[in-house]
Amino acid sequence: MGRFIKLFSYFLIMLLIFAAGAAYWKRDSIRRLMAVNTLFNEERIVSNFSNMNSAFLTTSLDRGDGPVSTLPDGVGMTLPAGAKDWIEERKVTSLLVLKGGQIRHESYHQGTKAEDLRISWSMAKSYLSALLGILLQEDQIRSLDDLVIDYAPELKGSAYETATIRNVLNMASGVKFNEDYLDYDSDINRMGRTLALGGTLDDFTTAMTETVAPPGEKWQYVSIDTHVLGMVIRGATGRSVPDLLSEKVLQYLGLEQGGYYLTDAASVAFVLGGINQTTRDYARFGQLVAQNGRYNGRQIVPQAWVAASTRPSAPTKADRIGYGFQWWIPKNASPGEFLARGVYGQYIYINQGRNVVIVVTSADREFRKPGVSDENVKMLRALAKSL
Repeated sequence: MGRFIKLFSYFLIMLLIFAAGAAYWKRDSIRRLMAVNTLFNEERIVSNFSNMNSAFLTTSLDRGDGPVSTLPDGVGMTLPAGAKDWIEERKVTSLLVLKGGQIRHESYHQGTKAEDLRISWSMAKSYLSALLGILLQEDQIRSLDDLVIDYAPELKGSAYETATIRNVLNMASGVKFNEDYLDYDSDINRMGRTLALGGTLDDFTTAMTETVAPPGEKWQYVSIDTHVLGMVIRGATGRSVPDLLSEKVLQYLGLEQGGYYLTDAASVAFVLGGINQTTRDYARFGQLVAQNGRYNGRQIVPQAWVAASTRPSAPTKADRIGYGFQWWIPKNASPGEFLARGVYGQYIYINQGRNVVIVVTSADREFRKPGVSDENVKMLRALAKSL
């Protein structure tokens, strides 16, 4: 009996040593998983959204070596009625309003600063759209009606096998995907844990096999479609999205900071929502698009692509917000009115008719509450009209 107890004690000690060693070896993954599981906690969400590099792997975005482009101060503006309450209720962390490229209002809230690199969430999708438009003009991608498997053959046998580039641009791939951020077991949250634990997004995507409709027939906002666009771009060029985006777009904007992308364990960028930049640098990208792809005297994104990507071309329902090529078009939009939008209250609102760009970053845990999205668009329009 004594010998058994000694052997058992020895086994238990070895098991604890092994467990401790495994925990040490996987300490970064464990730390990232813990960070992901508390990413949206009320007491941490504001800080987390300015420090995403503490929870995820990242890769830098190169701003180039040019000077910082000026965003000159213009005449100050009076915020419209209800704006101060809206800022507080919607947990806004920064608000920047441009009129004709001039700053008319800039404010930071909840302890954030102008230098903070705030997470874009799905505003990043609109950046990827701009990049794809450039590659299409360069004939590195032949046609929007090419199958995605022409450029990403690893998707053969997946739910994307018969989808075209246009289908995924329009969020009309037909793939079955649960985008509910409030459901722990949803596909989008499983993807987040894959990102944190050292998995690869390509493997996650190729494992998707179920569909809800044939490609092109039904609009369903599923962020996995944007990852497929990233796979297409990488397959067409043999290069990474961060390198391409830096070279073809960002280096011409005179950014204050390059910022960074979140990545998976294979250093593949989280293109569907992983850009981190300052509020002013988001505004510079918005101004580029507001000026039909032109910035500092250079045509960066083809003008025809800006027009095509920001009109409602997806098969959305008539009474709902419209969708283009990774851009949103509000209900009853005026000509040239569209926006990039991310969860938890991130916006780049563009109104070309009024020559206005508005950037909003937030940490709004009630962003899915009925009426909140419409309320936000109403306030963005009120801000634009007050100038």
